[in-house]
Amino acid sequence: MRAIITGARGTVGRALSQTLEVQGHHVIPWDRDVVPIDNYRAMEDWVLGTRADTIFNLAIASKPTGRENEGWLVNYHWPSELAWITMLADIRFIYTSTAMVYTNNAVGPFQPTTPADETEGYGGEKRRAEERVFAQNPQARVARLGWQIGKAAGSNNMIDFFEGNMAREGVIRASAKWMPACSFLEDTADALIRLRDMPAGLYHIDGNRAGNDFHAIATALNRKHGNRWRVERTEDFVYDQRLMDDRLPVGEIGSRLKGLKVL
Repeated sequence: MRAIITGARGTVGRALSQTLEVQGHHVIPWDRDVVPIDNYRAMEDWVLGTRADTIFNLAIASKPTGRENEGWLVNYHWPSELAWITMLADIRFIYTSTAMVYTNNAVGPFQPTTPADETEGYGGEKRRAEERVFAQNPQARVARLGWQIGKAAGSNNMIDFFEGNMAREGVIRASAKWMPACSFLEDTADALIRLRDMPAGLYHIDGNRAGNDFHAIATALNRKHGNRWRVERTEDFVYDQRLMDDRLPVGEIGSRLKGLKVL
């Protein structure tokens, strides 16, 4: 595989790049300082020049540069253009979306056929981008992801959240009534690579389909990381966010964390 990755330096991008390279594939990171994302001709020329056969579109506007409507440009406009380019060039296109296309008022667990209902903010932009990607390239693969579990702080993952909360508040309040969509980064990367060869369509990637609650997950992670956090059980957030999909098995968090349920 010759794979372009947008967001290659991000949370999922680093894990995906590493997994692809270990498997012997050629990774081509997209550098926005070199290839502007608001210039269609420059994007098309660069993509074709790489001779890539796959694009993984993972980038989000996580580090704003101050551009007007930057979130919309990164989350909607750029994927739309890439979907069109890949359709014309017969390049596999994998676009990553999010569980946040569902509001906290939606009733989970969610199947790919469950209509997304978010209209505002990041989730709303990603919901519209999903629709636009399929309009531009019906052969695209779109994957909704949950919260990622990494190994350390320093990126947008659950461990970073725990470290940040401890620094700010001295405690991690974890609801036993919330079943989050979440996966270990390695398992997400593996699923995205396998998704490349799945039929076109919308998929859910979630390692918590067994339905572990957030308090149980936080407790298991705390134990795994030497009990360095103070985890407090709450029941203030009631939500089943799980992303269900039998077509694309994902490594279960319970297989990596002792004491959690597995399917």
